[in-house]
Amino acid sequence: MGKLRKFAGLAAGAVAMGAAAMVVAPATADAAPVPCGRKVAACIDLSANQAWLMDAGQVTYGGVPITSGRPGYETPVGTYKVIWKDIDHWSKPYNGPMPYSVFFTDSGIAFHEGSLSELSHGCIHLSHAAAVKFFNVLQPGETVVVQP
Repeated sequence: MGKLRKFAGLAAGAVAMGAAAMVVAPATADAAPVPCGRKVAACIDLSANQAWLMDAGQVTYGGVPITSGRPGYETPVGTYKVIWKDIDHWSKPYNGPMPYSVFFTDSGIAFHEGSLSELSHGCIHLSHAAAVKFFNVLQPGETVVVQP
């Protein structure tokens, strides 16, 4: 009970000071390691259907659930740089919205808000909250790694 009260007090203090940082739970022995390196801003693990934001090898947000490319539209594996962002993008090829888009390939693959129950045309779908966070944090030139 004392630990809970201490945590609640720290959280309340952070809110009172206007802190916007996410509280990240400490790693446990059961926690799976993030599969990307130290100089990565965003990490995607396609087999685990998760993504993380990172700074200097440390997780700052996530893992969050994702959906990725369906058969025939697989999300490409590799190391990329954030190219550009568009808060209210419209996909011309697929005639649909891509809110909070963060593009990291020349072929139009991006993180964006999308269904977590349907596969994409190659993009990384995030929940609304996660898409907003990725959009606000990631900047052009930062590294994105997509692991199989």
